[in-house]
Order: sequence, then structure tokens, then C-alpha cells
Amino acid sequence: MGGEIAIGSAQAAQWVAEPTEQGLAALLAAEEYLQLSFAPATQRAYSADWKDFLRFCAEMGFVAMPATPKTVAAYLVSIAKLRSPATVRRRLAAIRLAHRLAREAAPAEDAEVQIALKGTRRRHGRPVQQAAAIRLTELRRLLSTCTEDATGRRDRALLLLGFAGALRRSELVALDVTDLTHTMEGLRLRIRRSKTDTAAEGVELGIPRGRNPLTCPVRAVEAWLATLKHRTGPLFRAVHQTGAIGRERLHADSVRFILQAHARKAGLPVTGPKRITAHGLRAGFITEAYDRGLRDRDIMQHSRHRDLKTMHGYVRLARLLTDSPAGEVGL
Repeated sequence: MGGEIAIGSAQAAQWVAEPTEQGLAALLAAEEYLQLSFAPATQRAYSADWKDFLRFCAEMGFVAMPATPKTVAAYLVSIAKLRSPATVRRRLAAIRLAHRLAREAAPAEDAEVQIALKGTRRRHGRPVQQAAAIRLTELRRLLSTCTEDATGRRDRALLLLGFAGALRRSELVALDVTDLTHTMEGLRLRIRRSKTDTAAEGVELGIPRGRNPLTCPVRAVEAWLATLKHRTGPLFRAVHQTGAIGRERLHADSVRFILQAHARKAGLPVTGPKRITAHGLRAGFITEAYDRGLRDRDIMQHSRHRDLKTMHGYVRLARLLTDSPAGEVGL
């Protein structure tokens, strides 16, 4: 297997005695389509997870492929103290995938592994930290720190489009200029692929013009496009210190750094449970929509949520004190 999970079938060539030129082309085509079945971020995560398992096995003198259930259980226990339950589960998924691709029995399904996984959750489990919602009040404070130069216009458009579209940061940076269709009423936004759209069927969102020019996402995007002057390529790009706009697309982590920079200027928290995060834009839209009485199905259609419980979690966190029955018992 080497140091990475080979998500594909190129290794199948070693099982063919003398593949013809057409046969090799068929194998490579199959590999390309298998690669497309995983989002790039998932591929990177699985590859890093598999490398970590290889490192553990090398240090302990264990065989990584095929691994025994005891080896996998020992690995899960070793990382459970330092890693979140979600990371532990993903590491196990990477081990399962590597064995499936190698046509080996998957030790991840063994009862011994599952029992060890349950034990790590009981001893080292920790509550899932949900992103604090960026409400309109916080959003306005963030926007107030955006300047009128290229960087400020880009950041204003990024913040408002991320909020109004309930977009994930990966969806924001994946946008191209050609994904926007301008109309009199606002913007039609095409999301070509997202976390829950693994088949890349795509979806279109409507972004109407806002009532307030200072918080209108459409005006902010139009101002950025006038500065960008490109009609193709990435919508959100790096802006150099000289003010020149680069050609390269922003990385998803850049959204976090941009938000943190504006949060510091606005005096908003960047650490702790109420810290400003990129996912807070998405959570903030959902919370504001609920406060205004919008229906579940309308919010879910816009936010592309598949699980109503997950979506309600954002609202519960935001209303933890205001909706608590402890405030109604006469204390």
C-alpha cells in the first residue's frame, strides 16, 4: 500500500499478467472515476489517517496490512486520549477503506474493534462542540471593520454571501465567477458540489437583494466583481499586500483566518465556546431564519441540510438561555 491509500484501481495492474494498452487505459479510467467518488478533502484526510496508522504499526512492530483486530483496537485506544471521537471514527474508516481496496478482510468490522471503540467513547468521550451562531448583530460588527480597498470588498462579499447562502467555507472558496447569475431581483448562485452532494448533482440558491445597502449581499458581490474585473475563474482570490489580486483560489482555511482577523478588530471572541468560526455564518443564518418564523422545510432547502436534528441543534444552542424552562419556574 505504501504511505497512502490508493483510492483507485491502478494497483490492479499487478494482478494482470500482461495488460494490453487498452486494458491499461481501462484500469486508469476506472481509477479516475473511483477518485471522483471521494471529495478532495476526504481523500486528503483518509491519506493522512492511513499514514498515521502506518507510523503506529512501524513503531509498535505490528503488521499494518492486513492488520489484525487486536492491532486496530490497540491503535484506537492509543489515539482516543488525544483525538476527538469524530477523528477516531474517521481513522477507523480509513483503515477499513485501505483493507477493502487491498481486497483484504476488514478488521474494522470485528467485534473486538467495535467493543474497543465503544470503550474509548465511554472513557474519553467529549461533547460535540457546535459552532456558535454569528447573529446579525455580530455580522454587522464584522462588516464594520471591512475597508473599501480590494481586501475589504472581497471580505465584505465573502461574509455576506457566506451568511445569506448558509454556505460552508468549502462551498464559498469553490465558487467561480460563472457560478453567479445576475437578475433584477438578486443573484442565482450555483453550488456545483457540497459536503452532502457527493454525486455532484449541484443546486441553485436564490440570494435576493437586501433592504439595507450596508448588509446587502448582492451589492457586496457586485462591488467585489467590479474590483476583481475577471469574468471567469475563482470568485474569491488572494489579495496581495500591494493590492494586486492574484489568480489563485482562496483555501478553505483562509475563510477562518479572514474571520478571525475581522473578529479581533471588532472585539469579538476568537477563542472559547463563543468564538467566531467560519461555520458560525451558516449557523447564524439558520438561527435568524428560525427567529423570523420561517418553516423547517424552507430553511433546509436553502441550507441543504438532510437531517432536521442537526439543523435544530444550531437553534437550540443559540436559545439555550432564552428558552430554558428554568426561567419560568419563579426563581
